[in-house]
Amino acid sequence: MSAATANAPHVEGFFDPATFTATYVVHDPATRRAAIIDPVLDYSPRNARTSTKSADALLAYVAREGLTLDWLLETHAHADHLSAAHYLREQTGAPIVIGRHITAVQKAFAPLFGADDVTPDGSQFDRLIDEGEELPLGTLAIRVMHTPGHTPACVTYLIGDAAFVGDTLFMPDYGTARSDFPGGSAHALYASIRKILALPAETRMFVGHDYLPAGRSDYAFETSVAEQNADNVHIHAGVSEADFVAQREARNALLEAPALILPSLQVNIRAGAMPPAEANGKTYLKLPVNAL
Repeated sequence: MSAATANAPHVEGFFDPATFTATYVVHDPATRRAAIIDPVLDYSPRNARTSTKSADALLAYVAREGLTLDWLLETHAHADHLSAAHYLREQTGAPIVIGRHITAVQKAFAPLFGADDVTPDGSQFDRLIDEGEELPLGTLAIRVMHTPGHTPACVTYLIGDAAFVGDTLFMPDYGTARSDFPGGSAHALYASIRKILALPAETRMFVGHDYLPAGRSDYAFETSVAEQNADNVHIHAGVSEADFVAQREARNALLEAPALILPSLQVNIRAGAMPPAEANGKTYLKLPVNAL
């Protein structure tokens, strides 16, 4: 997607049209140390079959470019796609990283699925991170911002001049994330976005999804702090917290649950692993009826 300048990462984006998700491979040009952000495990709801085609494309790119994979970074526990982090950890040994408040998401959703194997302490992940922490990436650092609102566990990763915001912000012509999941908050979302938009204006911003709004013919995933402050349809400069919250909550009320929320969350609170096999050796994803 975007070539690096002297002191910035190279960012390569991979788009999953089935879930409108952008996954990123980010590397330090000087050392070729890399991280993968928000990988997708392909899943067909028609027959409950999974595939690693999208994840294998990431591995092929890493091998082709001669990269060393240091980190598997999750911006949050996704409700619209299954994570491939567990598979990629098996293939590479790279640790899975997520915000420490994943424990709140596990506490909310493990009982819904009767997931007795999920201890809500984040231990399914290799590293839980907090606001202000840094992870090394060659000569660069991965800085962590806690940016709740969409979920309580959402984080933004700052790498050089690039910010990876997950679902907190979308492209300026599409707006912002919903905030009606358990632990979500339009007020917290407003504060998180204002924190992101206080970054330097030239900061490159990479979003987690694009839904191709009317008036645009091509998918897009890269914008900037300056563009968001000027043009975001929900929260450009000058929009008050009260106005944003009223608009965001009105929009939330019109939204259906994501199509893959039930399979996604029971996998993603397990760091991308499937539930334990039953006595017959088969693995099942549960669909709690009338529970959402």
